[in-house]
Amino acid sequence: MRQSNGRAVAATPAAALGRAGRGRAAPAEGGLRAIHQQVLRSFVTVGRPPSTADLAETAARYATTAGAVLAALHAEDFLRLAADGQIRAAYPFSAVPTPHLMDLDGGPRVYAMCAIDALGVAAMIRATVRITTADPYTGDPVTVTVQADGTTATWQPQTAVVFAGRHASCRPGETPVGALPAAAEVSCGYVNFFTTPASAAAWASAHPEATGEILGQAAALRLGTAIFGPLLADDC
Repeated sequence: MRQSNGRAVAATPAAALGRAGRGRAAPAEGGLRAIHQQVLRSFVTVGRPPSTADLAETAARYATTAGAVLAALHAEDFLRLAADGQIRAAYPFSAVPTPHLMDLDGGPRVYAMCAIDALGVAAMIRATVRITTADPYTGDPVTVTVQADGTTATWQPQTAVVFAGRHASCRPGETPVGALPAAAEVSCGYVNFFTTPASAAAWASAHPEATGEILGQAAALRLGTAIFGPLLADDC
Protein backbone atom coordinates (compact mmCIF):
# COMPACT_ATOMS: atom_id res chain seq x y z
CA MET A 1 0.00 0.00 0.00
CA ARG A 2 1.05 3.60 -0.51
CA GLN A 3 -0.31 6.99 0.45
CA SER A 4 -2.02 9.59 -1.77
CA ASN A 5 -3.26 12.82 -0.22
CA GLY A 6 -3.15 11.19 3.17
CA ARG A 7 -5.23 8.16 2.11
CA ALA A 8 -4.14 4.56 1.78
CA VAL A 9 -4.42 3.45 -1.84
CA ALA A 10 -4.13 0.18 -3.70
CA ALA A 11 -0.65 -0.47 -5.08
CA THR A 12 -2.03 -1.09 -8.57
CA PRO A 13 -5.47 0.04 -9.77
CA ALA A 14 -5.72 -3.05 -12.00
CA ALA A 15 -5.55 -5.34 -8.98
CA ALA A 16 -8.35 -3.37 -7.35
CA LEU A 17 -10.70 -4.31 -10.18
CA GLY A 18 -10.79 -8.03 -9.59
CA ARG A 19 -8.95 -11.29 -10.23
CA ALA A 20 -5.93 -9.90 -8.33
CA GLY A 21 -4.32 -8.65 -11.54
CA ARG A 22 -4.77 -12.02 -13.30
CA GLY A 23 -6.65 -10.55 -16.25
CA ARG A 24 -10.19 -10.92 -17.55
CA ALA A 25 -9.57 -13.07 -20.64
CA ALA A 26 -10.90 -16.55 -19.88
CA PRO A 27 -8.66 -19.53 -20.69
CA ALA A 28 -9.36 -21.41 -23.91
CA GLU A 29 -9.48 -24.82 -22.20
CA GLY A 30 -12.83 -26.53 -21.75
CA GLY A 31 -14.73 -24.00 -23.81
CA LEU A 32 -14.42 -21.27 -21.18
CA ARG A 33 -13.23 -18.61 -23.61
CA ALA A 34 -15.71 -19.56 -26.31
CA ILE A 35 -18.65 -19.37 -23.92
CA HIS A 36 -17.32 -16.21 -22.27
CA GLN A 37 -17.00 -14.45 -25.61
CA GLN A 38 -20.45 -15.62 -26.69
CA VAL A 39 -21.88 -14.08 -23.53
CA LEU A 40 -20.08 -10.79 -24.15
CA ARG A 41 -21.20 -10.66 -27.79
CA SER A 42 -24.80 -11.17 -26.71
CA PHE A 43 -24.62 -8.04 -24.56
CA VAL A 44 -23.07 -6.16 -27.48
CA THR A 45 -25.67 -7.22 -30.05
CA VAL A 46 -28.94 -7.50 -28.10
CA GLY A 47 -28.17 -5.83 -24.76
CA ARG A 48 -28.70 -8.88 -22.57
CA PRO A 49 -27.00 -12.16 -21.72
CA PRO A 50 -27.82 -15.41 -23.52
CA SER A 51 -29.77 -18.20 -21.88
CA THR A 52 -28.23 -21.54 -21.02
CA ALA A 53 -30.07 -23.00 -24.02
CA ASP A 54 -28.44 -20.41 -26.28
CA LEU A 55 -25.02 -21.61 -25.11
CA ALA A 56 -25.71 -25.34 -25.36
CA GLU A 57 -24.38 -25.85 -28.89
CA THR A 58 -21.09 -24.10 -28.15
CA ALA A 59 -20.63 -26.08 -24.93
CA ALA A 60 -21.33 -29.36 -26.72
CA ARG A 61 -18.38 -28.75 -29.04
CA TYR A 62 -16.18 -29.03 -25.96
CA ALA A 63 -17.97 -32.12 -24.63
CA THR A 64 -19.42 -30.23 -21.70
CA THR A 65 -22.59 -28.40 -20.71
CA ALA A 66 -23.34 -24.70 -20.64
CA GLY A 67 -24.19 -24.94 -16.96
CA ALA A 68 -20.81 -26.45 -16.12
CA VAL A 69 -18.91 -23.81 -18.10
CA LEU A 70 -20.90 -20.96 -16.58
CA ALA A 71 -20.25 -22.33 -13.10
CA ALA A 72 -16.52 -22.41 -13.82
CA LEU A 73 -16.58 -18.86 -15.17
CA HIS A 74 -18.47 -17.74 -12.07
CA ALA A 75 -16.00 -19.47 -9.75
CA GLU A 76 -13.11 -17.62 -11.40
CA ASP A 77 -15.03 -14.30 -11.46
CA PHE A 78 -15.19 -13.87 -15.22
CA LEU A 79 -18.93 -13.44 -14.79
CA ARG A 80 -21.54 -13.59 -12.01
CA LEU A 81 -24.54 -15.87 -11.80
CA ALA A 82 -27.75 -15.22 -9.91
CA ALA A 83 -29.16 -17.79 -7.49
CA ASP A 84 -31.26 -19.28 -10.29
CA GLY A 85 -28.20 -19.79 -12.48
CA GLN A 86 -28.98 -16.94 -14.88
CA ILE A 87 -26.17 -14.58 -15.88
CA ARG A 88 -26.30 -11.42 -13.75
CA ALA A 89 -23.10 -9.83 -15.04
CA ALA A 90 -20.22 -10.47 -17.42
CA TYR A 91 -17.59 -7.82 -16.84
CA PRO A 92 -17.76 -5.17 -18.23
CA PHE A 93 -21.54 -5.63 -18.66
CA SER A 94 -24.35 -5.87 -16.13
CA ALA A 95 -27.70 -7.51 -16.82
CA VAL A 96 -29.32 -5.37 -14.12
CA PRO A 97 -29.33 -1.55 -13.90
CA THR A 98 -26.24 0.19 -12.53
CA PRO A 99 -25.30 3.90 -12.36
CA HIS A 100 -23.31 3.53 -15.60
CA LEU A 101 -25.44 3.53 -18.73
CA MET A 102 -23.80 2.99 -22.12
CA ASP A 103 -25.07 3.63 -25.63
CA LEU A 104 -23.12 1.49 -28.09
CA ASP A 105 -22.75 2.96 -31.58
CA GLY A 106 -24.87 0.81 -33.86
CA GLY A 107 -25.91 -1.34 -30.93
CA PRO A 108 -28.11 -1.44 -27.84
CA ARG A 109 -28.16 0.51 -24.58
CA VAL A 110 -26.50 -1.51 -21.82
CA TYR A 111 -25.16 -1.10 -18.30
CA ALA A 112 -21.55 -1.32 -17.15
CA MET A 113 -20.44 -2.79 -13.86
CA CYS A 114 -18.25 0.19 -12.95
CA ALA A 115 -16.52 3.26 -14.39
CA ILE A 116 -13.35 1.47 -15.55
CA ASP A 117 -15.45 -1.28 -17.14
CA ALA A 118 -17.43 1.34 -19.06
CA LEU A 119 -14.26 3.02 -20.33
CA GLY A 120 -12.95 -0.28 -21.74
CA VAL A 121 -15.96 -1.21 -23.87
CA ALA A 122 -15.16 0.93 -26.93
CA ALA A 123 -11.80 -0.78 -27.44
CA MET A 124 -13.40 -4.18 -26.93
CA ILE A 125 -16.15 -3.72 -29.53
CA ARG A 126 -14.26 -1.31 -31.84
CA ALA A 127 -17.14 1.17 -31.76
CA THR A 128 -17.88 4.51 -30.12
CA VAL A 129 -19.49 4.28 -26.68
CA ARG A 130 -21.32 7.11 -24.88
CA ILE A 131 -21.36 6.71 -21.11
CA THR A 132 -23.97 8.49 -19.00
CA THR A 133 -23.62 8.46 -15.23
CA ALA A 134 -23.60 10.71 -12.16
CA ASP A 135 -21.16 11.82 -9.50
CA PRO A 136 -22.19 9.77 -6.42
CA TYR A 137 -21.15 12.61 -4.09
CA THR A 138 -22.86 15.59 -5.76
CA GLY A 139 -25.40 13.86 -8.01
CA ASP A 140 -24.23 15.98 -10.94
CA PRO A 141 -24.15 14.31 -14.38
CA VAL A 142 -21.00 12.99 -16.01
CA THR A 143 -20.84 11.93 -19.65
CA VAL A 144 -17.92 10.38 -21.46
CA THR A 145 -17.80 9.55 -25.15
CA VAL A 146 -15.04 7.05 -25.93
CA GLN A 147 -14.02 6.68 -29.56
CA ALA A 148 -13.72 3.32 -31.27
CA ASP A 149 -9.94 3.27 -30.95
CA GLY A 150 -10.30 3.19 -27.16
CA THR A 151 -7.56 5.80 -26.78
CA THR A 152 -9.46 9.07 -27.13
CA ALA A 153 -12.49 10.36 -25.26
CA THR A 154 -14.48 13.50 -24.59
CA TRP A 155 -15.36 14.13 -20.93
CA GLN A 156 -18.09 16.38 -19.56
CA PRO A 157 -17.36 18.10 -17.33
CA GLN A 158 -13.78 18.52 -18.45
CA THR A 159 -12.65 18.19 -14.81
CA ALA A 160 -14.11 14.68 -14.41
CA VAL A 161 -12.03 11.89 -12.87
CA VAL A 162 -12.44 8.28 -11.72
CA PHE A 163 -12.02 6.90 -8.21
CA ALA A 164 -10.74 3.32 -8.52
CA GLY A 165 -11.12 1.44 -5.27
CA ARG A 166 -12.34 -1.58 -3.37
CA HIS A 167 -13.48 -2.50 0.10
CA ALA A 168 -10.60 -1.96 2.50
CA SER A 169 -11.00 -5.44 3.98
CA CYS A 170 -10.04 -7.02 0.61
CA ARG A 171 -6.49 -6.05 -0.22
CA PRO A 172 -4.83 -7.02 -3.51
CA GLY A 173 -2.16 -9.67 -3.11
CA GLU A 174 -3.69 -11.11 0.04
CA THR A 175 -6.16 -13.47 -1.60
CA PRO A 176 -5.59 -17.17 -0.87
CA VAL A 177 -5.54 -19.51 -3.86
CA GLY A 178 -9.05 -20.77 -4.49
CA ALA A 179 -10.65 -17.88 -2.59
CA LEU A 180 -10.85 -15.26 -5.32
CA PRO A 181 -13.19 -12.43 -4.26
CA ALA A 182 -15.76 -11.26 -6.77
CA ALA A 183 -15.15 -7.75 -8.07
CA ALA A 184 -18.92 -7.25 -8.17
CA GLU A 185 -18.99 -7.51 -4.39
CA VAL A 186 -15.72 -5.85 -3.32
CA SER A 187 -14.89 -3.31 -6.05
CA CYS A 188 -17.66 -2.27 -8.39
CA GLY A 189 -19.46 0.00 -5.93
CA TYR A 190 -16.18 1.84 -5.30
CA VAL A 191 -15.19 2.53 -8.93
CA ASN A 192 -17.09 5.60 -10.07
CA PHE A 193 -16.93 8.79 -12.10
CA PHE A 194 -16.73 12.14 -10.30
CA THR A 195 -17.09 15.68 -11.61
CA THR A 196 -13.86 16.90 -9.96
CA PRO A 197 -10.93 15.50 -7.97
CA ALA A 198 -12.25 17.41 -4.95
CA SER A 199 -15.61 15.64 -5.18
CA ALA A 200 -13.88 12.25 -5.45
CA ALA A 201 -11.72 13.05 -2.42
CA ALA A 202 -14.74 14.17 -0.42
CA TRP A 203 -16.61 10.97 -1.28
CA ALA A 204 -13.60 8.86 -0.32
CA SER A 205 -13.29 10.68 3.01
CA ALA A 206 -16.94 9.94 3.68
CA HIS A 207 -16.38 6.22 2.95
CA PRO A 208 -13.55 5.01 5.19
CA GLU A 209 -14.40 1.43 4.23
CA ALA A 210 -13.02 2.16 0.73
CA THR A 211 -9.36 2.10 -0.25
CA GLY A 212 -8.28 3.33 -3.65
CA GLU A 213 -7.00 6.27 -5.63
CA ILE A 214 -8.17 9.05 -7.89
CA LEU A 215 -7.27 8.48 -11.54
CA GLY A 216 -7.04 11.21 -14.15
CA GLN A 217 -8.87 10.80 -17.42
CA ALA A 218 -5.95 9.44 -19.43
CA ALA A 219 -4.95 6.93 -16.76
CA ALA A 220 -8.52 5.71 -16.27
CA LEU A 221 -9.04 5.28 -20.02
CA ARG A 222 -5.75 3.40 -20.43
CA LEU A 223 -6.67 1.07 -17.60
CA GLY A 224 -10.13 0.29 -18.96
CA THR A 225 -8.76 -0.32 -22.45
CA ALA A 226 -5.94 -2.53 -21.17
CA ILE A 227 -8.30 -4.72 -19.14
CA PHE A 228 -11.23 -5.07 -21.52
CA GLY A 229 -9.92 -4.19 -24.98
CA PRO A 230 -8.59 -7.70 -25.79
CA LEU A 231 -11.58 -9.72 -24.56
CA LEU A 232 -13.20 -10.34 -27.94
CA ALA A 233 -9.96 -10.89 -29.82
CA ASP A 234 -9.43 -14.45 -31.03
CA ASP A 235 -5.96 -14.58 -29.46
CA CYS A 236 -6.79 -12.87 -26.14
